[in-house]
Amino acid sequence: MDKEVIYYGKVSPKETGRPVTPYEHQRDAMRNLDIINKMESFSTLIVLPTGGGKTSTATRWLLRNAIDRQRKVIWLAHRTMLLDQAAESFRQNAYPEIIPHISSFSFRIVSGAHDRSIHISSDDDVLIASKDSLGRNLSALDKWIEGEDEIFLVIDEAHHSVAKTYRNVISYLEGKNVRLKIIGLTATPFRTAEEEQGLLGKIFRDGVNEQNGEIDHSGIAFKVDLKELINRHILASPITEECKTDVVYGTSMGQKDLERVERLDSLPDDVAEDMAGNNRRNKLIVTRYVENQEKYGQTIVFVYSIIHAIQLRKQFEIADVPAAYVVSNLRDMGTNVMVSQKENKETIQAFIDKRIHVLINVNILTEGVDLPQTQTVFLTRPTVSMTLMTQMVGRALRGEKAGGTRNAYIVSFIDDWQTQFSWVSPSSLFADEGEFEDNPVEQKKNMLRLISIAKIEEFAALLDGAIDDDVMAKIRKVPFDKRVPIGMYILRYQEQGMEGHEGTDVTCQIMVYDSTLEAYRQLMDELPALFDCYHIEDEYLPDDLLEEMERECHDTFFCGEMIPPYARKDVLALLKFYAQKRILPVLRPLDEIHDLIDLKRIAQHVVDEDMGPRKKIEYINHMWDDDDTLLAGFFGRKRYFIDNLENEILKITLDSNSSDFNVEYGRKQAEDMTLMEIRELDSDLERQLRDTAFANSLDTEGLYHCASCGKASKHRIYFQVDHIIPLNKGGKTKADNLQILCRACNGKKGDS
Repeated sequence: MDKEVIYYGKVSPKETGRPVTPYEHQRDAMRNLDIINKMESFSTLIVLPTGGGKTSTATRWLLRNAIDRQRKVIWLAHRTMLLDQAAESFRQNAYPEIIPHISSFSFRIVSGAHDRSIHISSDDDVLIASKDSLGRNLSALDKWIEGEDEIFLVIDEAHHSVAKTYRNVISYLEGKNVRLKIIGLTATPFRTAEEEQGLLGKIFRDGVNEQNGEIDHSGIAFKVDLKELINRHILASPITEECKTDVVYGTSMGQKDLERVERLDSLPDDVAEDMAGNNRRNKLIVTRYVENQEKYGQTIVFVYSIIHAIQLRKQFEIADVPAAYVVSNLRDMGTNVMVSQKENKETIQAFIDKRIHVLINVNILTEGVDLPQTQTVFLTRPTVSMTLMTQMVGRALRGEKAGGTRNAYIVSFIDDWQTQFSWVSPSSLFADEGEFEDNPVEQKKNMLRLISIAKIEEFAALLDGAIDDDVMAKIRKVPFDKRVPIGMYILRYQEQGMEGHEGTDVTCQIMVYDSTLEAYRQLMDELPALFDCYHIEDEYLPDDLLEEMERECHDTFFCGEMIPPYARKDVLALLKFYAQKRILPVLRPLDEIHDLIDLKRIAQHVVDEDMGPRKKIEYINHMWDDDDTLLAGFFGRKRYFIDNLENEILKITLDSNSSDFNVEYGRKQAEDMTLMEIRELDSDLERQLRDTAFANSLDTEGLYHCASCGKASKHRIYFQVDHIIPLNKGGKTKADNLQILCRACNGKKGDS
């Protein structure tokens, strides 16, 4: 049988054992939360870093201050995994010392994978619900709320709470005749956008002053950063390492495969099988451990399937490393292999007793399993899910005072993906959680790590010539510093699920180059207007609408030649993000990256020194291996670095600054083409024609006007460029035959 899904339960105080003593920062957080009991309403954040025990802190406080006082609790999250962990934490902390005044309490989990909202009962003390399941049927709360004068609402991963569905739930509850106490849990509340800070400030209004313990308007009741918990030895210091496998994947993926990866974090069967059975890759994983066994110590290896677990265990045993695997689902869906709960428990105990040194895990270890001595995690499967990455990495973060280790090694095995995905880098979990590195060079490296592996590989593919030869010729003419991103947008949103599955939470980095900076600036200015003119209210947009909106963005902002070019999928991700958050991301500058990746300076040094082949190779190797540069981290592959360096040397040697790729196309031929056809011939001409049409409609007050109905707006996105005399009636694609129409008038003209 498959793993049983628990969706309802009645919990009685534990008859044996005593509750685990909370750490000092958890006690401080709970003490600050006590101020809620003195207020009619309160809405605040608890900010603890990854591994800091947010769930345990909140459930323990709620058991004593809400459930034991017979107050009802709603625990809201966007991921099934988070719901299961919350339920487990309530069960684990149910001791008589914490809930002395009640004999039991009941909980119900509501999500697509658990119970339905229609089954919510007035007898439920704790509702643990997915935001989508509850948001679709808010009236199901009416009977549950009836007769209550005080309710506690917890929002897990509270930086997501600016999404429309969360705000709808909060507004619905605030509209009831009840005192609402809101607690948000997050690791990093203000790391995405300045506008998001403003929206969070409207949701979480109340805080506690750290100096005097009095109420303020910071929105934060308690906050401690990663560096502080590392210094206290409660958390281990995370050390991220990357091991490139040079195994190529993704060459034969179709559109459905791409969607499954992005939306479900699910690899195609053929890729999963290849990953599991690739002997060279498996030996690389094992060799990495064997060569560093003393440093890595007790290690958990996260894999994609039980087939992979079986193959890896064989390789570890051949290398005389005691290893075993555990499976979260009792029946592996790929192989139908049965694994009993007893076997899992025995295997975990053997890992705790250090009778086995490597624990291979299929899916994710449950929250109730305590493995503090884990020093290292091996990430042998990629993921687009920030939540899953957090759970995997968190297994090694227990510090010495918590029975763990001083350092935590996070080792990622990086494959060569020919199809680009927004794979999550473990470094991104820590890069914003307060600088825990005092070394300026390390801080710069942390900044670079914010650029995901997918983006490094994408840029590497650009350098590798895996694009059209004509485009590559143009790229090589562009000065290298113009091909290094000058900033990036970091987007976190949830993909819509497929086939009844929960959607994946996605982290996407949009690289912005000198060539695309102005286009993105204009897009950000007009993004609210774009959604307004499409009358969009939903959080999830259908694919055909996303494609149409992306085309509008291209025609309005991204037409014309851009080297490096913008990526359509980046704009699609931005549209998905804005649909859910209704906030504009803020561009993060990467100025310091340029200083450390100055190929022109390196190339000039090679030329000035008139290096021979041997001396040049030695110098290149030195620059590549130098820890004070970011060359290895930026290029990913040494051959990409060498290829581009040679190109810069050639430019200097030939002293060539020509732009011979700029072609003046015949205007007469272009006049008989549509704008879309002109785009293929000369994208700069297309942009010039569109810009001229808009400029001709601009009045002295800076407003554009529809040539038909006269509608005026400062936003270009409301209008579309149209021929005055259509091409099929003898008109030409020239500036004096172009006008702009609002969408409604253009639609009417098209219908006629």
